[in-house]
Order: sequence, then structure tokens, then C-alpha cells
Amino acid sequence: MKKRFLFLSSILFATTTFAQQAAKITDPVEWINPLMGTQSKYDLSNGNTYPAIALPWGMNFWTPQTGKMGDGWQYTYDAYKINGFKQTHQPSPWMNDYGQFAIMPATGKIKVTQNGRQSWFSHKTEIAKPYYYSVYLADHDVTTEITPTERSAQFRFTYPKSDSSFIVIDAFDKGSYIKVDRSAGKIVGYSTKYARGPLKNFKNYFVIYVDKPIALAQVYSDSTLNEGSELNAKHVSAVIGFKTAKGKKVNLRVASSFISIEQAEISLQREVGKDNFDATCAKAKATWNKTLNRLAVEGGTVDQTRTFYSCLYRMLFFPNKMYELDAKNQPIHWSAQDGAIHPGYKFAGTGFWDTFRALYPFLNLVYPAINKEMQAGLVNDYKEGGWLPEWSSPGYSDVMVGNNSASVVSDAYLKGGRGYDINTLYEALTHGANNDGPNATGRDGVQYYNELGYVPYDVKINENAARTLEYAYDDFTIYKLGKALGRPAAETDLYKQRSMNYKNLFDPQTGLMRGKNKDGKFQSPFNPFKWGDAFTEGNSWHYTWSVFHDINGLIGLMGGKQKFIAKLDSVWSLPPVFDDSYYGEVIHEIREMQIAGMGQYAHGNQPIQHMPYLYNYAGQPWKTQTHVRDVMNKLYKATPDGYCGDEDNGQTSAWYVFSAMGFYPVCPSSGQYVLGTPLFKKLTLTLENGKKVIINAPTNSDANRYVSALTVNGKPYDYNWLSHAALLQGGVLNFSMSATPNKARGIKAEDVPYSLSTEK
Repeated sequence: MKKRFLFLSSILFATTTFAQQAAKITDPVEWINPLMGTQSKYDLSNGNTYPAIALPWGMNFWTPQTGKMGDGWQYTYDAYKINGFKQTHQPSPWMNDYGQFAIMPATGKIKVTQNGRQSWFSHKTEIAKPYYYSVYLADHDVTTEITPTERSAQFRFTYPKSDSSFIVIDAFDKGSYIKVDRSAGKIVGYSTKYARGPLKNFKNYFVIYVDKPIALAQVYSDSTLNEGSELNAKHVSAVIGFKTAKGKKVNLRVASSFISIEQAEISLQREVGKDNFDATCAKAKATWNKTLNRLAVEGGTVDQTRTFYSCLYRMLFFPNKMYELDAKNQPIHWSAQDGAIHPGYKFAGTGFWDTFRALYPFLNLVYPAINKEMQAGLVNDYKEGGWLPEWSSPGYSDVMVGNNSASVVSDAYLKGGRGYDINTLYEALTHGANNDGPNATGRDGVQYYNELGYVPYDVKINENAARTLEYAYDDFTIYKLGKALGRPAAETDLYKQRSMNYKNLFDPQTGLMRGKNKDGKFQSPFNPFKWGDAFTEGNSWHYTWSVFHDINGLIGLMGGKQKFIAKLDSVWSLPPVFDDSYYGEVIHEIREMQIAGMGQYAHGNQPIQHMPYLYNYAGQPWKTQTHVRDVMNKLYKATPDGYCGDEDNGQTSAWYVFSAMGFYPVCPSSGQYVLGTPLFKKLTLTLENGKKVIINAPTNSDANRYVSALTVNGKPYDYNWLSHAALLQGGVLNFSMSATPNKARGIKAEDVPYSLSTEK
């Protein structure tokens, strides 16, 4: 009996293991969980995401709202009441929202306040897909369904039998307007609420059509009923009401515009037209699958496949379109920079401090056409505001450090982006590199940086060491772009020289980067575990590796490859101790490092995310393979707590997707990707030019994470990097995977990735 039990157990285990494998994916949108990362709060982020019901890079997102008006945590998985379905443009809870309004169906006694109209709900009755959302509102016995277009949406409400069925339209506070036209079945209005400003002439106009005759129309100032059906006040809401039979479906067609009500009408007619709800839903699903199908994975587990496509979904929102298409189908936009209406492209909702690292490089490889529009949008940012943004939400936002627009612009052009005004963008880069602008544009401390070669610790410029390191990398990207544009050598050599400024902060005594005073002496006392202060949302152990463009030079400063490897190893082996005195509290980024069980490695924040790939530069690529796979396995899952920190506008997701492909852009403007370990047995990348990159790893498994051999187009390949230019030609990468490292592969001097100090 015991033997029979063991035999049956082995069969069951084998069957279960086999069932967990995902075959070729033909309907990738159905593998996505939009709730990934939504179980978050102020002091612990598991993503700080919300379920975005939208199209890729769409102007408008929709989400159920569980938080209160003005709360950045607009949807959290642990909440149990919904108070509205909100049009949102929020990139993160820390940036909060702009251009929002909410729609809420209800029954019974009319209550327009958020607390009054809210309803209990359960995740058991919630369906969340990128192209469709549905939930049962228990207190009202109403089911809500939503499906999106880029600038419009359709709602479908299924009501019970009721003499008092209604819909609340909430235009929020800070100044709003609503008019109900009962005869036309139409509601128009605008919201002026935003979190980051000031914004000149800002309005989010909306138009709503309902397919059931409006029996009741009311407008409210806060919760006070006003006469008539039109109101302009600080906080306007409206109610439309009707009787319903059991199962009666009421449909709304909704669109918005930053330009005018008339422009919202144009978008609604173009994007929805006469389509019913199901037709719009089918088109939205088809758009998602077409976009996602650029990457087709096979032979991973169910969990890996879900996580991969859930991360890819999150990446395809940022930055989102701020432009609209006029009656002649030409792009037009309201400008957050000058408040005027201009022709051309516009995007917003991204922080370059996060996304220069992997999100934009991913667009350059997989979706270059949309990045061409984004680059044209940056031209307009500069022309209309005099600066490139470093954080746009939707205008210039005074957060984070660095001048990383330089990387975003340079990388796009160096990887083949054309068809926009690159000379104006180069002018914008050099302007930003030599001036201190408003709201985090340009370079804070630029005079010190250009004269001393670093931003001093003792001149009351916060996070000075982080700024220095990022400016040095940004100078490298300007140098590379200038050369590509044929700029004079005296000009490009200046930026090349400045890109070596990272050396000025290296402390030989500790082997780490350290703040330096104006007199040339290092800051003292120095605690490498202190977060903030000289660094940004991290400590010296995290920022020491921020020499993306010259890792060979950093190896030399540390005393050679063995000492460099030992320093890398220390990040994982040190205890997760910290000094939070700069902040006066344990910020969530600190807590996420502490609980991850990976020592000082803080993957939940961006500065160190490239660090596991640096073993490739010192002849031990197998350690990259070990740690990259560990991070993928332990810190990502398509569940509400599935991230290990803020997702941050697609960057943390881009790390996973790139790493699952088997490589990562450590230095975006170098034209290279550094090798790691592919996650799937097969991944097919269909490039925009129609060519395919096929990545095979048939013996891949959790145990077989090590690359024993690699061939590219049938030829042995020992380098620890791949060329962007070569990938664009298509090809086949065959990885032989094993359970033990091949310590003879990728160890020669010529195998290492690009560094500026060894540039030929």
C-alpha cells in the first residue's frame, strides 16, 4: 500500500508540474492581472498600482475608486467599499492625480456624497481585465461594467427593479461645472482638480450620453441641492434618475478632453461612434492582444507567464498620451507648460529618474514608433516651457534628482529614432546640462558641478552625491549624442570629460561613493547605511554602482576585478541595517529592503536595479545569473502583493520583462544589453520592422538557470552582451542551460560589456 501511495504521488506530482507549464500564448491579454501591486499603503508598497482599465498609452484610464477624493491611494485591494468609477491620469499615489471625475450608479435614497453613495463589494464578484472591468455593488444591487478607448469609454449598468435608480456624476472640488440636458440625454462639464501645479487654463472637459430617457435631473454644490440643471461652483455633482425593471441595462458613452467639450465630442464620435458596449470591448481586447503579441513566451510556468504579461501591461501605460486628434485627424494638445492649445504631440505621467533605466530602452527596442511620438512631444515641452521635464505630471513637477532627460533623448536617437526635431532636443539637453531650472528641470548645483566636478555636500543642496553621479552619466549620453550629430569635438569632449566626474566621489578608504565638501574633503562622519542625505532614496551601498557608462573605471577605482566582485557580493551578504535619521521615519523604501531577505539589495527602488548585471564586467557572469533569477522568483508575482516596492511608471516591470528575455540595458546609450538568464524555454520578439528575435532555452528550469553555452545565428557566442543594432536584424539565440555554472564562459577581457574608459 505504501509503495502504491508513493507511485500515485509521483504521478500526481508529474501531472501537476506538467499542468503548470504554459504552452504557446495566443491570447496574452487574458493572462494579465490588473490587480497586481494594488495591496499597498503609505508605509509598505507592494507596487502602489491601481487597476487601469485603458488602452496602451491611452490618454484616459478608468479605475474603481475605494479611496476618498484627493487620496493618492485611489484603489487599494484591502478596501471593501467603492464610491465611484473614476477617470484618472495618476502615475503614482505620490504624484496623485489630475483631470479626474467619477461616475457612480446607485438605487434608493439619493445621496451624492462619497460616503453616502458608496457600496460594499467583493473581489469574488470583481472582474478586472485591461479592456474590461465589472463589479457587483451590493448596497445598490447594481452591476457596473466598463470598457475603454484611448480618450473615451463605455459604461453598462445592470439595475434591479426600482423606482429610484440613478447615476451620480462627481466633477470633484477645486472648481467644477456640470450641465444636464434632459432632452438630449446628455451631460457635459469639466473638472479643474489637480495635485501638481500650477497649471494655467487647466480644465478636463467631459461629455456623457445616456441611452435611457432622463426622468430626474439635479445638480449639487457639495451636498446642497441647487435649482435648475446647470451649476458652476467649487464642487459640483449631478444626479440623473429613472425607473428601472429588473435586469435593465443602462449604457453611458463618455469622453473627455483637455481642450474643449467640442473636442471631447469629436473623440467620442471617432473612437466609439455607433458601437455598442460589446463592440468597443472587442476592439479594446484586440488592441491589447496586438500590442502584447510583440512578445510571445512559451514553456514557462503559469505563474511566470501571468507575471510576465502583467508586468508588460503595466509598462504600456507610461508615459500616456496628452494629445488629441482634431476634426481633421491632426494631433493637437493643451500645454501644461504655457496653458495654450498647440498642434502636435504631447505625453505626460513619467519620471525619468525611474524610467530612463529600462522603460525607455524597452520602447526603443520593441515599440519605437510610439517613442518617436514621445520624442516629438518632448520637443513641444521644450518649445512651450523652455525646459525638458524630469518628472511630468502633467507639467514640470519638482520631485527627484538628475537630468535624465538626456538619457531618454540620446538613447532614442542613438538606437535609430528619426522623424522629429533632434537638433532642438540636443539644444534642450545642453541647455539643461548647464543651467538650473525650475521644478527639478536642468541641474541643481550646476555651477559647483561644472567648476569642481561634483555637487558639494556642505552647500545646502540635498542628495548631492546622487546628483553628481547621475549628471556624470547624463553627460556621457550628451557626449554620445553630440558625436552622432557631428557636433564639434571641443563640445563633445567637454561632456566626455565631465562624464568622468563620478571619480571625484569615490572614497578609497571605504571603497564606496561618499559625499564631498566644497573644500575637497569627504563628508564626516560617514555612514554607508544612511539613507537619503547625500543620496536619493537609498544609501551609498545602492548608489556606488551608478556609473552605468564606465563600470571598468569603477573596477579600477576599487582595486581590480576581485575586489569589485567582493564588493558586489557584500551587498547580498550584509544585514539589512539602515539609518533613517535623514527622513525621521522608516520610509517605505527602507522597509521593503529590510523585509526582502536580500541583505542591502533594495530592488524595490530603482538606483540599484542594474547592479546584479555588473558581475558580467568582472568575469563572473554566473553570479549575475544566480541573482537575477532569485530576484525574478522571489520579488515578482501576478498577485495584489506582487511587487517589492513602487512599480514606478513601468520601470520595475521593465526590469522583469527585460530580465525574462535574458538581457538588460545597464547603460542605455551604449547600444548594448548585458546578458543575464532567460526565464522561458522560448520567447519570440517580433520587431516593428517585421523581423523576429527568437530566444530559445529548451532545457531552462528553475534549477537550470545557468548559461552553459550560447549561439547566435548558429555561431558560438561568448560575449556578455548583445548589440542593439544586431538585434534589429533579427536572429536566433540558442541558450544551453544547466544546473551548474560554466565558469569558463564570458571570462575573457574582450567578453565584457561597454565601458567608456575602454572605448575604441
